[in-house]
Amino acid sequence: MDDIADAVGRAWLDDRPWAFLTDLTAIGNRMGGSEGEARAARLVADAFEDAGLRRVRQQSFEVNEWRRGRTELELVAPDRREFEAIALPYCPAGDVRGELVDVGYGTPAEIDEVDVEGKVAVASTTTPSGGRFVHRMEKYGYAAEAGAEAFAFVNHVPGQLPPTGSLTFGEEASIPAVGVSKETGAWLSEYAGEDGVVELTVEAETVPGESRNVLGAVGPDTDEAVLVLAHYDAHDIAEGALDNGCGIATLLVAARILAEADLDIGVRFGAVGCEETGLLGSEHLASMTDFDSVKAVVNVDGAGRFRNLVAMSHTSAATADVARRMSRATRHPIEVREEPHPFSDQWPFVRAGVPALQLHSDSGERGRGWGHTHADTRDKVDDRNVREHGALAALLVRELAEESVEIPALDEYELEEAFREAEFEPGMKAAGLWPEDWD
Repeated sequence: MDDIADAVGRAWLDDRPWAFLTDLTAIGNRMGGSEGEARAARLVADAFEDAGLRRVRQQSFEVNEWRRGRTELELVAPDRREFEAIALPYCPAGDVRGELVDVGYGTPAEIDEVDVEGKVAVASTTTPSGGRFVHRMEKYGYAAEAGAEAFAFVNHVPGQLPPTGSLTFGEEASIPAVGVSKETGAWLSEYAGEDGVVELTVEAETVPGESRNVLGAVGPDTDEAVLVLAHYDAHDIAEGALDNGCGIATLLVAARILAEADLDIGVRFGAVGCEETGLLGSEHLASMTDFDSVKAVVNVDGAGRFRNLVAMSHTSAATADVARRMSRATRHPIEVREEPHPFSDQWPFVRAGVPALQLHSDSGERGRGWGHTHADTRDKVDDRNVREHGALAALLVRELAEESVEIPALDEYELEEAFREAEFEPGMKAAGLWPEDWD
């Protein structure tokens, strides 16, 4: 570590991560394909240059851009009252009148227990403790397949905070869906028991658009390299400070440190767009990548938000060992989780057998907390976490880039079995993510 010790030391005092995060969150709307996302890409490119990355460039790609319009949710029986609601990305425009039905957590078993045909299904954002994680896309997709006319996604966190989150991966969805606050959800559930009826109006459109990835590199030009990713887009309802402003700022701290390191192999960086609307940036990057040239992928999604770093190894024993060794060497806690999941930018690479680490952090509470709500703002950030996690990320990547550290490719059959054991198959199939050759 001697070659970057000074750079790591400077990172503790550096005010540039906070300045970058301030400029990024001041943009406001960074929704995939929007002008705000394009402005953010330019900001990231300038920051890459300033950090000492080489060959900095923007790589554009076509997307289906979703644009939010007016949303109205009104109870029309047994009483008459209006509720705040926000459309979920890729929600189609439409007018719906239907009876409310409470489906609890929105698990397939709960939806099967009630009649949702022609009704508005009301489901929580969280999942039962002790059971498998059920993603929003699975809840929505299962309710739609069961005949629901619309879907209401209820935040389990109090504070009058309707949640957002994409319904599909890059395509317009089938039925209208909205996010509502925990407080509104409590009323909807009560009215559901009284044969309550709502009218829902959504104005939205999905149009051809353009997004871009921002790329750069440090270290030697080698045939094999470590790839480091973070998404810079965010939902349009807030500033995206936690998700994923902290992550891209953490990546920049790591990049600045690694630019001064004596690396055995090169490190490529990718700030990717359109993660929130379907991993579209990382999918595009993967489509242009020779997977044999990537020793490992490090996805910085969720790092820097909370105090302790979490390293998700996505079934790779080798990357998990690197994280554990680094935790011991630095005497900083790094919680290692080995189970895989497909809902972030490592997935297009893990699917192809590339070993991964996803750098995250955990508040200890269930769910996203402030994320995906109006409250995802800069004041929630402690930039000490950003700087510390950036330094730890740099040290992790540096070890992955050592020629003496062997990181075997993932075994396809072991990966498939791990996803089955984690009971991801139903949800991934509902979201269209289950690889065809796994059937």
